[in-house]
Amino acid sequence: MAHKVRVGLVYGGRSGEHEVSLQTALAVLKSFDYDKYELIPYYITKTGQWRSGPLLQAPPSAVSELQFPAASAASADGSGAGGSSLVVTGSSLAPLLQGMSDRVLSAEGAAAGDRAIDVMFPLLHGTFGEDGTIQGLFEMAGLPYVGAGVLASAVGMDKAAMKTMFAQAGLPQVGYRYFTRFQWNKDREGELAGIEELLGYPCFVKPANLGSSVGVSKARNREELIAAVQEALRYDRKVIIEEFVDAREIEVSVLGNDDPRASVPGEIVSSNEFYDYKAKYIDGKSVMVIPAEIPPETAQTIRELAVRAFLAIDGSGLCRADFFLRRSDGALFINEVNTLPGFTPFSMYPLMWKETGLPYAELLDTLIRLAIERFEEKQAIDYGGGE
Repeated sequence: MAHKVRVGLVYGGRSGEHEVSLQTALAVLKSFDYDKYELIPYYITKTGQWRSGPLLQAPPSAVSELQFPAASAASADGSGAGGSSLVVTGSSLAPLLQGMSDRVLSAEGAAAGDRAIDVMFPLLHGTFGEDGTIQGLFEMAGLPYVGAGVLASAVGMDKAAMKTMFAQAGLPQVGYRYFTRFQWNKDREGELAGIEELLGYPCFVKPANLGSSVGVSKARNREELIAAVQEALRYDRKVIIEEFVDAREIEVSVLGNDDPRASVPGEIVSSNEFYDYKAKYIDGKSVMVIPAEIPPETAQTIRELAVRAFLAIDGSGLCRADFFLRRSDGALFINEVNTLPGFTPFSMYPLMWKETGLPYAELLDTLIRLAIERFEEKQAIDYGGGE
C-alpha cells in the first residue's frame, strides 16, 4: 500500500503573533484528512526552542495539546523514545533537519515507520515565520515546503520593501512614508514634519515587519503620532506611516505557483474603528461578507490586481491580497499581501476559497501539491555543484 504523505507542521515561534500561529495550527490539524496524511507537529516556543511531538493519529482538541513540555530524554536526531518531545535549539537543530530531509532510508527504518518528511507546512506568523527565515532553513535542508519562497516571504513581510515592488509593478497605492529607529532618533522633528506634509491626519502607523495588526495605531494628531511610532518601534526597527482613506476593506485569496488564480473577493466590516488585532482574533464580531457586494467589473479588477501583486513579489503557493475601495469615487488601492494568511475559524483566506468552490480539505490538498511541484521543478536547476 502506498505511503500516506507525511507532513511536518511548524507553528508557534518567536513572534508577536505566537498565539495566532497556535490557533492557525489547531484549525489546520483539525481539517486534514488523516486517511491521506501523516502529521508530525513541531512547536517553536517564544524563546525559539523547537519541540517535536509524536505522529498524530487524530486531530488535537485544544491548543494546549500542541505546546509540548520539555523532555530531557529525547535525542537531537528526532528519535525520542515513546514519542516524547524533542527539544533543540541553535546548532543542535542541524541533526533534526537532517532527520527530516534524509530521504535515503533503510528497509528496516521504512518498515518501522521512521521515514522522512515529505513536505513541511509552516504555520508561523510574523517574524521568524513568514519573513523568509524559516523558508531559508528549509531550502538549506532540501525540504519541500508549503507557501512562498525566501524572496516573496521577505518582501511580503517588509511593508516598505513590498510597497517599493508594488510601485515598480505599477500597482495603485495610498501615500506612505517609512523610516528606521535610527532616523527617528536622529531627526524626530524632520520625520514628523514630513509625515504631516505628505500624509496629514489621520494616518496609520505600523511596524514594517509584522502582521495581524499587531502594533498598528491610528494617529489623529502629533501627540498620537509620536505615541504610535513609539508603540510600533516596540516590534520592529522600521516603521511605516500610511495615508488614511475612507474606504471599504476588500480582500481576495490567491492560489498557485507560476499560473496563479484568485478567489471571489470578500469584505471586512470591522467591529472596531479599524480591523485591528482584537477584531481579527478575539471578539469574533467583525462581519465578513463573502462574496463582497461590489460591481462585477470591480471584483474582476481586484482579482487581476491581486494576481499582479502575487507575481510582482515572485509568490508561490498562496497569499491573501488586501485592498482599499475608496467610498467617494470607487478608486482601488492595494494595501498589502500576506504570504501566510491565517486559517483560524475567523480567517478570510479559506472562506473565500470555499465560496469560490474549493472546500478547506481540498485547499490543503492543493497547497501540498503545489509545494511538491515547486520543489520538484527546482531539482532541475544546475547550481554549479557538479563533480
